[in-house]
Amino acid sequence: MAEITAAAVGKLREMTNAGLMDCKKALSEASGDLDIAVEILRKRGIAQAAKKAGRDAREGVIAQHIVPGGRSGVLVEINCETDFVAKNDLFKAFCDDVAKAVAGGGGADLEALRVGAVAKVGENIKIARQERFDLNGPGLIAAYIHTGGKVGVLLEMGCTKDATPGSESFKQLVKDITLQIAAASPTAVNRDGVPAEVVAKEREIAAQSDRLKGKPPQAMEKILQGVMDKYYQTVCLVEQGYVKDAEKSVKQHVDTVGSQLGDELVVRRFLRWQVGDSAA
Repeated sequence: MAEITAAAVGKLREMTNAGLMDCKKALSEASGDLDIAVEILRKRGIAQAAKKAGRDAREGVIAQHIVPGGRSGVLVEINCETDFVAKNDLFKAFCDDVAKAVAGGGGADLEALRVGAVAKVGENIKIARQERFDLNGPGLIAAYIHTGGKVGVLLEMGCTKDATPGSESFKQLVKDITLQIAAASPTAVNRDGVPAEVVAKEREIAAQSDRLKGKPPQAMEKILQGVMDKYYQTVCLVEQGYVKDAEKSVKQHVDTVGSQLGDELVVRRFLRWQVGDSAA
């Protein structure tokens, strides 16, 4: 039997918020495998979900640049060694320069920019990742960086009329949706965007929970569907409760604004990055 260390128990507790004895027992049953132990706890209803724990605690910021007119935009994550440097004005200016260079295309020499920044701030710097959105049809590309630069959002919002992106109500909607994504952490636009293997795993965990034991098949399927609906309301952007009015969903709010504009509005895609996620 694998040795269950205090460190492993503490890490599982951090990931699940379960009690120490529950964590120790789950680890014993899982022969020390953390991922299996998390599933065991979730099936027992002790842990609702695993936190994003155990990843490298990198410092740095997420930066963005939107090309004038909102037809393209980028997010970049740039890492450094300490939070002190992450808050340094020279470092933040370098991050903005990288985002502009990526947005502008043209094969900018990012390595030369990086080396120059290292010389100025005195720490190792890494351009961890970059992503660019180009508009696909009428609409708008927008970005939002949360205070401190630890979370960044890139969004493509679509419509059918060329005049819609110029309206103030559409611009406000786009801004509100970026804030929604930053605050509520969805992983997909809608159910179609949730990987099939993830859905299958969630169904398996829900099906093996204590609350379904002994239930007749008809009741079990109904309860299981309710559990999955709640899961989708957590991870799917359009099914989340709208942050400014929890009585309606994001989709309902988008449809309301679209009706006011006489247009059909749709969230085409988004990114939500947090510093350190790229190391997961």
